[in-house]
Amino acid sequence: MTFNHFNRRLHLYLALTLLPWFLMYGISSIPFSHGKLLDEWYNDGVPLWTTRFDRPFDMAVPPGDLRPLGERIVKDSGLEGSFGTYRDGKTIKVYLHTFRKSTQFTYFPQEKRLLAQDRRFRWDGFFTGMHARGGFEHAGPLETSWSLLVDVVCVGFVLWIASGVYMWWQLSGHRFWGWIALGSGAALFVIFLVAL
Repeated sequence: MTFNHFNRRLHLYLALTLLPWFLMYGISSIPFSHGKLLDEWYNDGVPLWTTRFDRPFDMAVPPGDLRPLGERIVKDSGLEGSFGTYRDGKTIKVYLHTFRKSTQFTYFPQEKRLLAQDRRFRWDGFFTGMHARGGFEHAGPLETSWSLLVDVVCVGFVLWIASGVYMWWQLSGHRFWGWIALGSGAALFVIFLVAL
């Protein structure tokens, strides 16, 4: 088998293997761009968030890393899973997310109060959650496996692009239009990168 044969097969089988990921990232980009439109479409009178509990809670807010606080909030609430913790003005937010459901905790340190809300299932949240999910800071074998798989997929994307560029370069009769496509895409990318 020559390198050209190997490259063509690599390009073909990478495309087939990565197809679910291309679809997921493509479809999940739509809710990011059209969130307001989807909010109107889902506007059926059913609230997006429902209160799980609103109760007293008292814990000192650490000056640096908020993860221990988030871990305590999640554990005291009887839940588990990957979560993120961040400051939002005078409150602390803890967001516990799976692909199917999400719970948001809002801690009000001055009031010593913890509000927990569950988000109802919506397809836009399902897809954007998949798109944004990643990172190795979350405990658990499934979370780590997902993050590792995302890394492998990213490497696969780069190999798929490189094998496609190599195939294009081998077709000397198509180099002109290839340069037009490559140059146009790069120019648009740079224009938006600078302008935005």
